[in-house]
Amino acid sequence: MTAASAPKPAKPRIRSRLPMLPRGRYSLSRLFFNFYLFVMGSFVLIAFFADIVINTALQGITDDYARRFMRGTILLIEEELNRHPAEEWPVTLKRLDDKFSYRLALIKRTQLRLPESQLDRLDSGDIAIDNIQDVMYHRLTRHPDLVLEVGPLSPDRNPEAKRAIPLELRIRLLTWSIIGVGFGVVAWLWLRPIWRDLESIRETAKSLAEGEFAARAPLPRTRTFALLARTLNGMAERIQRLLATQKEMSSAISHELRTPIARLRFALDMLGETEERTERERLWAGMEADLDELDTLIDSSLTYARLEREQPAPVLEPVALRPWLEDQLAALRPLAGPLQLELDAPLLDARQRVAFDRKVMPFALSNLLRNGIKYARQRIVVRPELDTVNGWVRLHVDDDGIGIPVDEREHIFTAFTRLDRSRDRATGGYGLGLAIARQVMEAHGGSASADESPEGGARLTLAWPGLSCLTDTSQCQG
Repeated sequence: MTAASAPKPAKPRIRSRLPMLPRGRYSLSRLFFNFYLFVMGSFVLIAFFADIVINTALQGITDDYARRFMRGTILLIEEELNRHPAEEWPVTLKRLDDKFSYRLALIKRTQLRLPESQLDRLDSGDIAIDNIQDVMYHRLTRHPDLVLEVGPLSPDRNPEAKRAIPLELRIRLLTWSIIGVGFGVVAWLWLRPIWRDLESIRETAKSLAEGEFAARAPLPRTRTFALLARTLNGMAERIQRLLATQKEMSSAISHELRTPIARLRFALDMLGETEERTERERLWAGMEADLDELDTLIDSSLTYARLEREQPAPVLEPVALRPWLEDQLAALRPLAGPLQLELDAPLLDARQRVAFDRKVMPFALSNLLRNGIKYARQRIVVRPELDTVNGWVRLHVDDDGIGIPVDEREHIFTAFTRLDRSRDRATGGYGLGLAIARQVMEAHGGSASADESPEGGARLTLAWPGLSCLTDTSQCQG
């Protein structure tokens, strides 16, 4: 096997991190439990460490409060012991121990194993605390070698009062159970509509992948995926429009190519059979016209496809409107023949500037003028209109031809659309010029429209916020 025929390495499959069922759908229960365990586990860990930090920070405050709280009780126990001889203290402590929920005992000072700070407190007559065992110590005043041991103070630490499940643990378990169940209910109610939106978007994406470009994501139940749904629908509309345009262009171009190619083939056959100079010149002229027609078709198709595919943002710049219009009319007068191309703008100052893209705006105006040249009888008039109140610019191209029916005035701006009367060689065209003009206007945030002309024929209008763009270019971008 040669290197050229060697099999290509398989591309690694990208696996979804979200839990899915074997049939390809997302599992709400798995998604919920993964989310619940992750969030709840994180919450418990954070709470656990926060509890340690808080208890450590408040340890000194808690000890001071416990000393103040127990000082009176310890002094009363010591006074009770002082009323009896030392040999009766064990019996007295036993009797007092039965009345308290914590243990009482006497130990030697030398038996204590406490931190130095607590031993210093004990030797100074204060109460020492063993936080680990939850026990308090107080040195007897009359017998400094003996220490009164009180505790464990917590009933759960007292072996005599210990229960199967300590009260503190039961309270903690109950509290965390309520928190866990409550959080689970809230998380389920919050996650369920999100899961539905995710599943509907997945189904839409699957339909698009299978070629159903008319599929659209339904309106999301939550705002979480609203932007994603709108983006997906916009992408689907864009793909559907591009495919429809490509299909229309392929069909229309293949149809339009047949006529000039057939004429060229016929002219070539006739050219080989005739020897007359005039006839040969006529055939050559017809072939040149057919080649020009093919060149125009290809150029118009490429221009329309580029604008439809890329939709580039216009590069706006201020342009003196009157000189620009005069230049555009002068460039097209050779194509007009006996027709009159006029600029009717008596009030337009030569210094008046409007904003547009100098690269693509000539496509829009020249296509409107070319359309007028096809159908006008005697004259074509360009009338600019400046709406200083709203900041809009309108260019009206009026001709004295046969006009456009009302029900077809919007339809003529669709690509490859031609009126029935235009299907001849003299005025045929390809139905792309006006579609290109509308694309240019939409890129500028404007529009292209058709109406009745004061000259008696058709009025084609380009409108965009060209005056507003001089100060705010965002208003000119569609």
